[in-house]
Amino acid sequence: MLIKTVSPDATPSLVRKFCIGLFSLIFPDDCRICEQPLRQVSRVPVCPACLAKPEPLTAEYFCAQCRAPFRNAFPLDEQGLCALCRRGVSGFDAAYSYGFYEGDLRELIHLFKYGRVQTLAKPLGRFLALALPREESFDAIVPMPLHWRKRWQRGFNQADLLAREISRRTHTPVRHALRRVRFTATQAGLTNAKRRQNVSGAFRAKGEQALRGQRVLVVDDVMTTGSTAAACARALKMAGARQVVLLTLARTDRRIGFDLQLRDSNYFGSTEHAQS
Repeated sequence: MLIKTVSPDATPSLVRKFCIGLFSLIFPDDCRICEQPLRQVSRVPVCPACLAKPEPLTAEYFCAQCRAPFRNAFPLDEQGLCALCRRGVSGFDAAYSYGFYEGDLRELIHLFKYGRVQTLAKPLGRFLALALPREESFDAIVPMPLHWRKRWQRGFNQADLLAREISRRTHTPVRHALRRVRFTATQAGLTNAKRRQNVSGAFRAKGEQALRGQRVLVVDDVMTTGSTAAACARALKMAGARQVVLLTLARTDRRIGFDLQLRDSNYFGSTEHAQS
């Protein structure tokens, strides 16, 4: 009679397979992105393949300050600055984003933010870490604050969770140095000027000169036009911050809209007027 023996090296693999099978039997679930069955025990309801899909942001040209992407060098001056940064509208000194707010990255952010899957903070924090240049160092990390009403509705501040991940990786303290003192209407559908007006005065630092001479990293999930970040940066600088840098998971790709503006002769007139 033949007796099959199990190699000692195979025992952990068999145990793992048994645990995974038992987990799937008791807690059946699918990936929230691709809807394929989850085959690993994890607190994150997204499969490894979907977590690895978001690609880093690439573009032909970037603003040297706000890192806004462009298809050609026309919007940039000799120093590599875009029109908004030349006019000092941006408020912050630099901005970094992992990718464009589209596709797989957008789905992950929505699941994290609106699906309230807070365990996604750790894998999304890895994207933030990849977007931040290694040579950058800061005295404090400030999460973009939510108005108390919106925080109460959502149950958490997604920027706070992301800030903690970057703090853990960089050993930089998180400081809740800002508060949102005014509830603002949604920015969707507003022009750039209306967006800036909407968030004007919406932030206030906690204590005068609380960040005197410090280099501050502001963390948020998405950057659209930068109006909210600019208002945040101005409030931080009024509190004494020496420099304010923005770090987000994603930013909207506004190159298509800009290309359409270039075709409008009125845009050239408004640009010349803005620079005069």
